[in-house]
Amino acid sequence: MNNEEVIDLTWVEQQVEVAIERAPSVILQIVLAAVIFIAGKWIALKIRSTMRRTMEARNVDPVLVGFLSSLAYYALLIAVVIAAIGQLGIPTTSFVAVLGAAGLAVGFALSGSLSNFASGVLIILFRPFKVTDFVEAGGAMGIVEEIGILTTEMRTPDNKKIIVPNSAVMGGTITNFSEKPTRRVDLTYGVSYEDDLDKVIAIMKDVLAQDSRILPEPEPTIGVLAHGDSSIDLVCRPWVKKEDYWGVFFDLNLQMKKRFDAEGITIPFPQRDVHIYQKS
Repeated sequence: MNNEEVIDLTWVEQQVEVAIERAPSVILQIVLAAVIFIAGKWIALKIRSTMRRTMEARNVDPVLVGFLSSLAYYALLIAVVIAAIGQLGIPTTSFVAVLGAAGLAVGFALSGSLSNFASGVLIILFRPFKVTDFVEAGGAMGIVEEIGILTTEMRTPDNKKIIVPNSAVMGGTITNFSEKPTRRVDLTYGVSYEDDLDKVIAIMKDVLAQDSRILPEPEPTIGVLAHGDSSIDLVCRPWVKKEDYWGVFFDLNLQMKKRFDAEGITIPFPQRDVHIYQKS
């Protein structure tokens, strides 16, 4: 064995001895880093829950409750991760610098997520809707349950959960069905050309008058809409409180049909006259 091989073996033995000596310390650092992360995450969750309860107790807008509590949680989680990495002996100042550079690169890669975050901020600022409103936005329709930092959660009338990216919400038309206290019910009825239109209109007015949910102001609109191929089409447009909309919609369709039948008013089927000519 030459001198060079002896030196190499000696160096290896020294490194092994150093590693053995440092092993307990490294294991302890890893354990402490894991404890810091687990405990920090638990504390962040508790703080988020406490923030929610406090803001709800003070009647803070539910939109702000969900948005601010989520924002605080993720900010605390980032701080916990940095503290855990620092416990491993990695210089946090260098890590923060690297994290900033990486964040810039990731920002370009995740431009969609940043757009969702910016859109969430705009929803909070301009408030086109609030939690519990029934809206159509981002290609979905339902009751708003939560507005997060990246997405808006809705519940459909048939109890399905829909998660819509905030950018899709703010990037399109938003229809808020709950914003105004009243809504107009738009109904159309077709009657035969042989029926007395004055009688038909009187029947429709009487049906509306018997429903206490119909608002006297604005006054309901009843009139001839069109001369169809098989019928005269009349519109019936009463105003109701927003919570009575669907009940009135279904009940009026039922009551109109019953009254038309009782009064001999014909609701015609589509008809077509066929003329046959005999070729001489």
